[in-house]
Formats: sequence, structure tokens, C-alpha cells
Amino acid sequence: MLTPDMLIAAYSSGIFPMADHSGEIGWYEPSIRAVIPLDGGFRVPSRLARTVRSGRFELRADTSFEEVVRACAMPAPGRETTWISEEIVEAYADLNRQGIAHSVECWREGRLVGGLYGVAIGGLFAGESMFHSERDASKVALVHLVERLRRGGFALLDSQYIVGPHMLQFGTVEIPRAEYHRRLRAALRVAARWEP
Repeated sequence: MLTPDMLIAAYSSGIFPMADHSGEIGWYEPSIRAVIPLDGGFRVPSRLARTVRSGRFELRADTSFEEVVRACAMPAPGRETTWISEEIVEAYADLNRQGIAHSVECWREGRLVGGLYGVAIGGLFAGESMFHSERDASKVALVHLVERLRRGGFALLDSQYIVGPHMLQFGTVEIPRAEYHRRLRAALRVAARWEP
């Protein structure tokens, strides 16, 4: 059974869990990791920047964490199966109650229409998954996440793998495992803040 302590130890070692189709948990440490730069390397395409400025979405953090995780687990075009099992939902909800896992949410007209969630330890934010039911909602959530992490003094935004070209547009880069571990060790020494 996944526990908060187990998850904290795993992320602090560069490992993360995923469930298979039967719900069994496996542990992963890719040889190539994807990271989203928190410095000047993060890019926002101009059309998306206009959407962000338009105020179309109301941005919130940590108001519907479990709902975000469950929405990320729902089938979507190109993703008919999920690695987010009920055990993962419950374990990350426990982390959220402890102030370690967080969600960024896009709301419109009282409905949750997009968001993402991940785990914050020291200066690391390990992004886990994102979803949208309205165009650009998850991307707006990502832009807000990066702004929040910068304000809080975070050093490393891990996106695990590059899944499709949509992440490349933000300046996501791939680095070897050894470089990831070097950045992870440095990030874990940072006293970053996730502000309410």
C-alpha cells in the first residue's frame, strides 16, 4: 500500500509510481527526464498568452485536489487507459492533506474545466498529470503553476517524460538521469514555499 512517507522517499530519490491496467503499482526512474525550465527558458506561445491575459478562467489552488486527480484519470482522446489507480488517488489525497501534494485548477462558470497536480518537496515540484475539458485550460494552469513556483523559490519542475509535442512548446528539455539527480539534490536543499 502506498503511504505518504513512501512517496516522499521515492520522489526524493528520483523515482515515481504508476499503476498498470490491473492497478498494480510499479516504480519508475527513466534514463531521460523531462524538466520545464523555471528560469528564462520557459516559453508561453503568443496565442496562449492572450488566453491567460483574457481572464477566461478563474485560477485556484488546492480547492478541489481529489477532483483534479480523478479528472486526470479519466479516459481522453489518445489516452484510453490510465496509470492513476484508486490507490494512487488515495495516497496523493493524503499527501495533499499534509500540504505536500498540490493542484492548480481552472474554473469557468462554477465548473472545474482543467488543472494539474503534483508533489512539492523542498525546491522540487514533480508534476504528475493534467487534464482539460475546455480548450487551453490545462495549459493556462501550467502557466500559473510556473509563476507560482517562481514566486515560491522553487528550483526544479519535473515533468517526468515528454508526452507529445504540446510540452515542447513551453521549452521543456530532456536531460540524462545523472544530470536530473544533480539538479534534484540541489533542489531538495532549497526551502521553497507553496503559498496558499
